[in-house]
Amino acid sequence: MAQIYRTTLTPSKLDLAAGWLAGRAWYRGSGAPDLVKAGGFRLDDPDGEVGCEFMVVRDADGTCYQLPVTYRGAPVDGADEALVGTTEHGVLGRRWVYDGADDPLLLTVLAGFLNGEVPAQAQSESDTLDPTVLAVLSGGPAVPADLDIVRVLVAGELPAGRGHVSGTWHDGTTTVRGPMVLVR
Repeated sequence: MAQIYRTTLTPSKLDLAAGWLAGRAWYRGSGAPDLVKAGGFRLDDPDGEVGCEFMVVRDADGTCYQLPVTYRGAPVDGADEALVGTTEHGVLGRRWVYDGADDPLLLTVLAGFLNGEVPAQAQSESDTLDPTVLAVLSGGPAVPADLDIVRVLVAGELPAGRGHVSGTWHDGTTTVRGPMVLVR
């Protein structure tokens, strides 16, 4: 299970996310995002080299976004379009942060979660499972190409279909549940 360090991160996750989020076509706000942490979870890289986090943030207007990211110890050749930015970790040094929706490793680990091979981990605690993240799958195993990550989160009914990942986040008033990943 991933080791979560209590240390500095410069820029912070929220600052890095805000700078990147404003340039996304699916960003609903106007101007610079004003983000707070609203939830999330982690999945473990089987090799223990890459951090895989599904970060949920809430903007000042109340919109909740899911930002799946990977944290790597070196840049990935040919992945410049997926680079969110770099940050300095107080223990691990420089980390290259990538949009997990475009990172084959995160998508493979996510398919493993849907297939019951990888457990969901708490976002901010080492060696702690997150029982609030649920996978539903039918019609054969999930593969990375079948996965659609929900970027703008909306609480409510879980979709019918081949499968989904649902989780919880804080909408500013209460903890809510909704779909986070859809399986085609």
